Amino acid sequence: MTDPTAPLDRLSPLLPVLARFVFAAVLLVYFWSSGLTKLGEGALGFLSPSIGAYAQIFPNSFEAVGYDASRLSLLQWAVTVAGTWAEFLLPMLVVLGLLTRMSALGMIGFIVVQSLTDLFGHGGIDQPETLGAWFDRMPDGVILDQRALWVFLLVVLVTRGGGALSLDRLIFRNAAAVRPADQRPRREAQQRR
Repeated sequence: MTDPTAPLDRLSPLLPVLARFVFAAVLLVYFWSSGLTKLGEGALGFLSPSIGAYAQIFPNSFEAVGYDASRLSLLQWAVTVAGTWAEFLLPMLVVLGLLTRMSALGMIGFIVVQSLTDLFGHGGIDQPETLGAWFDRMPDGVILDQRALWVFLLVVLVTRGGGALSLDRLIFRNAAAVRPADQRPRREAQQRR
């Protein structure tokens, strides 16, 4: 007896492409808009974060120094700059399907840090509507509900890669074609095991 759902297995290669599309449709503009609020003024604004960037990323520390960014540490500046760049670069890499597994893993880490900052830095842990709850009738809690779905979407990309319509497929398939002939059989034998 054959499985009536077996033809659906042929759609499996489209899952990563669909995941990247949904990420672009739902989260790309969210992250880029958030990143724009963190850029400083002028051409070097990507190296000189805005006051809002420090307030978003290090709310307690920034308040403790009287909202004077010059009194923050070099490490806090570096984390703020890296976080700002990550909000632009990681989503772009995910959408393009370039270094997809690493980019999606980086996005998961970003979302975890973002969520912890929202909970403990901005007081969301004390706000039930922000924290949310699983297995309740309300699916709109920002942290436990929405971000769990974001992470799950990214886990699909970590486990499956960028899919058929990705720069990974284009670049790395071509890289395999130019690999020296003596390395191909050994790698193919390892993949068969």
